[in-house]
Amino acid sequence: MTFARKTFFDAVRVSLFDGVLKKHQVAGLTAILDHGSDVGETDDRWLAYMLATAHHETGRTMQPVRETFATSDSQAIALLDSAFDNGRLSSVSVPYWRRDAEGKTWLGRGLVQLTHRANYEKMALITGIDLISHPEQAMEMTIAVDILFVGMQAGAFTGRRLGQYFSGDRTDWIGARRIINGRDRAELVAGYGRRYLAAIRLAGTA
Repeated sequence: MTFARKTFFDAVRVSLFDGVLKKHQVAGLTAILDHGSDVGETDDRWLAYMLATAHHETGRTMQPVRETFATSDSQAIALLDSAFDNGRLSSVSVPYWRRDAEGKTWLGRGLVQLTHRANYEKMALITGIDLISHPEQAMEMTIAVDILFVGMQAGAFTGRRLGQYFSGDRTDWIGARRIINGRDRAELVAGYGRRYLAAIRLAGTA
């Protein structure tokens, strides 16, 4: 997809970043846009919703993050342990973030939180990236972007994929949240998606 990048950045700076775009945010947005161009992404709604998802999941840093936004695996594990011990993770039965016999942790990482060993294994198989030997690679931008695209396009996260919600005349911004996390913050992410789409289309006519 080719469009005027400056027009796009000027638009999202106002509509999604309170008038200020920092270097790391520009870098993250650029990495996603570049990958979209490389793989020949032609449905601007797909690209907009992937940008919206990364925007939400990373706390709009547009950089790969660890679960809890911790700066290290050890800190993330400690924060998750505390939340679990205090009953704040009622949906979790097995603390998947705790280090295994090899010392590896399968906590959430990336532009979309990839969690649990089984999901790392699934993504490693799809992408060809050895995320089992080195799960920390999910924090590398190039790999995180690849996981974002593959996971959302192929339905590797939850079994739901972009084509089920954006195809032909079908546009379901709210339902698309099921690609990642049920209906959690669905309307919020939908709003981001619509604004990213507006910026993409504006840039396409510039």
